[in-house]
Amino acid sequence: MLDRLTFPQPWLSLSLFLIWQFLSEGVSGGSVVLGLVLAWAIPQLTQGFWPERPSLLKWWRMPGYLVHVLRDIVVASFEVAALILSARRPRSAFVVYPLELTDPLAITVLAGTISLTPGTVTVDVSDDHKSLLIHALDAESDEEVIHSIRNRYERRLLEMFE
Repeated sequence: MLDRLTFPQPWLSLSLFLIWQFLSEGVSGGSVVLGLVLAWAIPQLTQGFWPERPSLLKWWRMPGYLVHVLRDIVVASFEVAALILSARRPRSAFVVYPLELTDPLAITVLAGTISLTPGTVTVDVSDDHKSLLIHALDAESDEEVIHSIRNRYERRLLEMFE
């Protein structure tokens, strides 16, 4: 009986509850109760889709990572705008990025981060989860793209997930 009252995905439950409160027209007793019911019920109903619990071991590093990514998004936006407005032709390239990450959630976060940053997009994850195919709008070389992603994002994710 106690297993049915627990939260199998506590971070998902917390996120769902907070999102529900933001979407409600103000915090009230009813919105809190319904938010708690949704925060418990949705993870219970989707539990079969989660093969294992996410392994975010050092969760306190996530806010610093998010600030770093947001800063990179702003900087990359200006760089892409400058590239588009200039007469120089971009040197676009597809790059195969070898992964050091092994955790599926960490790979998903990295792929999402790459796609959120203007000028790059994750095109594919290899079937063996050992590499990403990335399209870069303007790249001097494959090594430059790999070095940049590894130092800016993957190392930080390795610290958080492994």
